[in-house]
Amino acid sequence: MAKGRTMTHRELETTRTTLYRSRSGMICGVCKGIAEYYGFDVFWTRVLAVALAIFVGIWPAVFLYIVAAMVMKPEPVLPLETEDDEEFYHSYSGSRSMALHRLKRTYDSLDRRIQRIENAVTARDFDWDERLNR
Repeated sequence: MAKGRTMTHRELETTRTTLYRSRSGMICGVCKGIAEYYGFDVFWTRVLAVALAIFVGIWPAVFLYIVAAMVMKPEPVLPLETEDDEEFYHSYSGSRSMALHRLKRTYDSLDRRIQRIENAVTARDFDWDERLNR
């Protein structure tokens, strides 16, 4: 997919490149997130989690579930339509201060570009008559 290209709704539904915790899950959304990522039914994922708890033991399974809930990023509130959106979400969910610095750099760069354009257009040697009569 080209950088900055907007994905269709169908592509958004079928393309799941990152494992997220679901925001609409029962406890922390771990089982539902895993089910959506691998394309399984949520019911069978939960049955597998309960079977794991029975065979391995309750406390190790609870510990693994809590670790998975802390490690997995929460699902984005809005669907990520472009690769730029996805990149920003991952940088924001990883480190909010890093994402804020990235935004600040982007807006500073835009501000510098606008200032250069304003300086060029408002300079005394800018020939408005020649530009407008073309």
